[in-house]
Amino acid sequence: MKLNLNIQPLSSWIKTSSEPLVIAGPCSAETEDQLVATAHLLANTGKVSALRAGIWKPRTRPGEFEGIGSIGLEWLKRAKAETGLPTAVEVATAKHVEEALKAGVDILWVGARSTANPFTVQEIADALRGVDVPVMVKNPVNPDLSLWIGALERINNAGITKLAAIHRGFSSHEKSAFRNEPMWDLAISLKTHAPDLPMINDPSHITGNRDLIGYISQKALDLDMQGLMIESHIDPSVAWTDAKQQVTPAALVEILDHLALRKPETRNTEVNDKLTELRNQIDKIDDLVIQKMAERMKIVEQIGNYKKDNNITILQVNRWDEILNKRTNYAKALKLSTEFTEKLLELIHSESIRKQTEIMNKNEAGQAADKLTHA
Repeated sequence: MKLNLNIQPLSSWIKTSSEPLVIAGPCSAETEDQLVATAHLLANTGKVSALRAGIWKPRTRPGEFEGIGSIGLEWLKRAKAETGLPTAVEVATAKHVEEALKAGVDILWVGARSTANPFTVQEIADALRGVDVPVMVKNPVNPDLSLWIGALERINNAGITKLAAIHRGFSSHEKSAFRNEPMWDLAISLKTHAPDLPMINDPSHITGNRDLIGYISQKALDLDMQGLMIESHIDPSVAWTDAKQQVTPAALVEILDHLALRKPETRNTEVNDKLTELRNQIDKIDDLVIQKMAERMKIVEQIGNYKKDNNITILQVNRWDEILNKRTNYAKALKLSTEFTEKLLELIHSESIRKQTEIMNKNEAGQAADKLTHA
């Protein structure tokens, strides 16, 4: 299902002299000198399109640095005046929106914690009504695509057409190398629902580790994301917030210089013909896979009816273990990853259980309804 969003292309509201589009700046505006000096270094790279800085910082626990507050907006004005870089800040309340617009901030973004709360998003949307300003919406903290879409729709419904999404990863209880799991499939799903919606990747918050920023940035560009938001500080070692994920402007240049830029389409006829040929092969295989899956589910239904007639439980743990072990070993021999195979088998197994449960409960549900009717 495609989203009905009224949006303008990214190029109409933010200009870039080089690719990819880069929004950079410190996690937090700490002092005027720190912010302005960082801004000058970023502007001098010739690779940064806008300056970001945290003015109000929603923190997990009280007592942590929660941003310098409104005074930081004056520092941003000075940085913009001296470097020419447009400015971007996060807003979490109607008051933030009002103060940021009054200070001439060029781009606003809605943070992950705010996106997770429809009441907060609606308050921000109401404050934006009648205003022509670009707004970017980060994905919610938890992996909930509907919340992300809902936040974008609320902002768009307020009349904001200069709209973009920011992919910053999702919280997960599983331990990994990342601060927030990328969960690329959710970002891809949003792009599928809204193909024209610009998407910016935030590798700083995904990784929580400056050493991985280049890796995530490349992955994002390979998935046709339009730009990057990277936290950059004149001296990350003394940063007041998120020191480990910030890079110096010089390090930012090194990261960007090592990125490979790939185009989503090509005018090379020979290349296009080859891609079409390979995609046609995939289409045929996909059709066959779906056909075989339908045949499998018909057999599953027969098994469900047999189990029902013979009063056998749906779940047979030994049989499931046998399938998992055999298929995983077979897939490994065919050079398929174990993780992919297990996820695929679990999905198929889940659908098989659902179908058999439906068969088992079909007559019972009807009998229960008859009893209620005649009670």
